[in-house]
Amino acid sequence: MAKRGEGDGSSGNAPQKASRDGATASLSRRHLSFGWWSLLLFLTGGLVLEAFHGFKVEMYLNVANETRRLMWTLAHAHGTLLSLINIAFGLTLSIRTSPMPQEILASRALLAASILLPAGFFLGGIVIYAGDPGLGVLLVPFAGALLFTSVFLIARGVGRK
Repeated sequence: MAKRGEGDGSSGNAPQKASRDGATASLSRRHLSFGWWSLLLFLTGGLVLEAFHGFKVEMYLNVANETRRLMWTLAHAHGTLLSLINIAFGLTLSIRTSPMPQEILASRALLAASILLPAGFFLGGIVIYAGDPGLGVLLVPFAGALLFTSVFLIARGVGRK
């Protein structure tokens, strides 16, 4: 009688591969779900900003609130773009035939950046100090570093077999 993996075409570490494939599929679903829901959120935010323009809302359009308008526009734009990046990463994971090194670290960094970057811009626009954004904007450099890390890990992983 042949041992498992000998001559029957199956691999001796099939449970390990199935577990890894399941983990990758779970990561893929997580990024696809997060990406689509956050895209809906940020597109809705964009519609709200357009409504502020349309209804000439003072707290948004007043010249003294130019910093708020800029911060909230940046939150909307970055949130929308990061939503699309999450969808792209989810699709990338779903079509890969081999594991991507450090995909869990890349996933966590991308999700954190996707929350912190738009949040930093939005929070920075809530309270303005003499034309300068509020303290929430301090999240932006940290989130930028997380985004850089995740994109680097993803790009490096995609380039490998």
